[in-house]
Amino acid sequence: MALNSTSDFPVIPVTDKIFLDDNLIEERFVRASGPGGQNVNKVATAVELRFNIGASSLPHDVKQRLIALAGSRVTDNGVLLIDSREHRTQTANREAARERLVALIRQALVKPRVRRKTKPKAAAKEKRLTGKKKRGSIKVLRGRSARDED
Repeated sequence: MALNSTSDFPVIPVTDKIFLDDNLIEERFVRASGPGGQNVNKVATAVELRFNIGASSLPHDVKQRLIALAGSRVTDNGVLLIDSREHRTQTANREAARERLVALIRQALVKPRVRRKTKPKAAAKEKRLTGKKKRGSIKVLRGRSARDED
């Protein structure tokens, strides 16, 4: 967690220029299954992180890509849910959940390349048609011959 020079609120750095306000992240600690022995039944170590995408200061196109990348992890209200329960301690799970959030946002920051339509070249068309003719002739050979019909 870092402090932004312009404000006193804790922020999470995503890139050199983009920071997430810690107030947009809500964390709930729940009991986790898995390793931990007797401790697993007593201590809430799993983290359920909630990030409100709509209220964030991310650019609109990044928000759209983030929603598309997250898929079913986004609720109808536009809240991203990240669940972390792979570690035995609450702090380690909290850090893991935050790292996964930052990684997802960094992935959403990358603009997809624009696809340009292209037409197949003449040689490619010829090769395709030659392959089709060859395949057709093989199938013709499978048919009944004049001797078989007698």
